[in-house]
Amino acid sequence: MTKQEAIRLTLENNFGILIATNNIEVAKNNKNILNSGYLPTLTGNAGADYEQSTTIVSFDGAVDDQGIPIPDNEQRGVETKRYNASLNLAYTLFDGLGRYYNYKIFKEQYNLSELQARETIENTILQLFSVYYEVARLSENLNILEETLTISQERVIRAGYLFEYGQDTKLGVLNAQVDVANDSINVLNARQQLISAKRDLNVILNEEIEKTFEVDTIVQFVSGLQLDEYASLYAKNNVTLLQNETNQRISDYDIKVSKSGYLPTVGLTGSYGWNESRNPQGAFFPSNINDNIALSAGISLSWNLFDGGGTITGVKNAKIALENQEIAKKQVEAEVKRDVANAIGDYENLLTIFKIQQQNVLTNQNNFERSKEQFKLGQITSIEFRQAQINLINAQTNLNFAKYNAKISELQLLQLTGQLLNVEF
Repeated sequence: MTKQEAIRLTLENNFGILIATNNIEVAKNNKNILNSGYLPTLTGNAGADYEQSTTIVSFDGAVDDQGIPIPDNEQRGVETKRYNASLNLAYTLFDGLGRYYNYKIFKEQYNLSELQARETIENTILQLFSVYYEVARLSENLNILEETLTISQERVIRAGYLFEYGQDTKLGVLNAQVDVANDSINVLNARQQLISAKRDLNVILNEEIEKTFEVDTIVQFVSGLQLDEYASLYAKNNVTLLQNETNQRISDYDIKVSKSGYLPTVGLTGSYGWNESRNPQGAFFPSNINDNIALSAGISLSWNLFDGGGTITGVKNAKIALENQEIAKKQVEAEVKRDVANAIGDYENLLTIFKIQQQNVLTNQNNFERSKEQFKLGQITSIEFRQAQINLINAQTNLNFAKYNAKISELQLLQLTGQLLNVEF
């Protein structure tokens, strides 16, 4: 699995990155014109009423022209029907610039979500390579230990021949067998550590846990001049500083949104409606149908001259929030400056250690080869040979540790300077 393949799988499948991508989509929806408050609202209403009633009209002893009492007028099951439908349009012409600055806040929140997603990606990539290089280190260590085991097994065979021909004691054979046992245990432990590290990597890649693969053990470092240039521009590219600046702009807009409460609101309204009423025949009136179609428009002005102090309090609190953001910005700037300086120092120190370990491996390799020849000639004991072998193992594993440690330190420096996603791995 190449580094580029690991990055591709991480960007496509990692859970944290997928969530961060969805959060960007939410912020993108929020900054859309449909969520800005600049568009009018159109409401449709419709209704129907049905009424059935009984009406009794009593004339209270009145008589007609012939002196006969007028009987009560009773109407049972009288039905009344009413229908209505309307379209109502409302549009805010001016709201004290509240929606204007809210819209700007939504845009800044979208920018902030992108920066947060970038931070998530950077942290995930750094985590990816911490595990990827751990797999690489353990792979190289396993190769070293397997080679050591092979040499120790050959030594057991040689010790057995020497003992058979009376050129060595049984102790030499036993020592060689003990070393094979120890080397076998070391290989088993290293192999298990490698398997566990690969599982860790598969979790980051969101791959099958037991998927097997080999990794690239070649490490290339960014040139010193390039790193110096990146470090000089960290203030413009560091994702934490950029997020802080965005939060500061949001707090500034919050003050303006709060101040919009001091200004009036001007709105337009419009309505188009239809009403129909079907009235039954009454005691004195015939049945009738009334239809009404109306078109209306209006303009309104609302000015909250005093809201109990809510607007004043909101403005004061928004100013305090902005002041806190400015304080936080100074703190973050100091911390990032310190972190960059420490990262540069750590990286240079680890790179120096790596170079020293490279020379140390060459020295121990030469020492082991000479000890191997001397051991074959019987000029040194098996204990001295084993010590030279252990020294070489330690030098090689220390070199691997130093190499990948320096590379991880470099990646941490690149993250602090805001360049982690802009370099070739």
